Amino acid sequence: MAILEESRPRVFLVIVDDSPEMRAAFRYASRRARSTGGRVALLHVIHPPEGQHWRAMEELIRAEQRDEAEEMLGGLAAQLMELTGSPPVVYIREGEPAAEILAQIDEDPSISILVLAASIDPAGPGPLVSMMSNRLIGRLRVPLIIVPGGLGDAEIDRVS
Repeated sequence: MAILEESRPRVFLVIVDDSPEMRAAFRYASRRARSTGGRVALLHVIHPPEGQHWRAMEELIRAEQRDEAEEMLGGLAAQLMELTGSPPVVYIREGEPAAEILAQIDEDPSISILVLAASIDPAGPGPLVSMMSNRLIGRLRVPLIIVPGGLGDAEIDRVS
């Protein structure tokens, strides 16, 4: 006797940062969400201020970082609406990126796939891709998709 699972849309989690390859992960996740009836979740991790001796200065830095994150995510949310027709789920966390990514995935059972893009830098795929695909892959409860960061929109559209 087969057990039928409740049908939930796939949620593709994209890590939003200022890397050029993030655009490839964003495009891929957007296209996959549209073609599968899924959704995209955007996560931006703010690095906590370091070495601040005055609490007021630390709070000011945090507020500025949050404002920048909200502005960046707002722009991407508008693009996502155009690409998929549905708004993203948006998260902002503060801390060490890999730990915060794992925590967000663990806390939100709707997230079903983590999408990252590899850097085209000859030094390697980038610290986040390296860490998530090597050291932390066993701790992920969802599949990890790594998109080549050098793909253009047309190439991403063909494979997604």
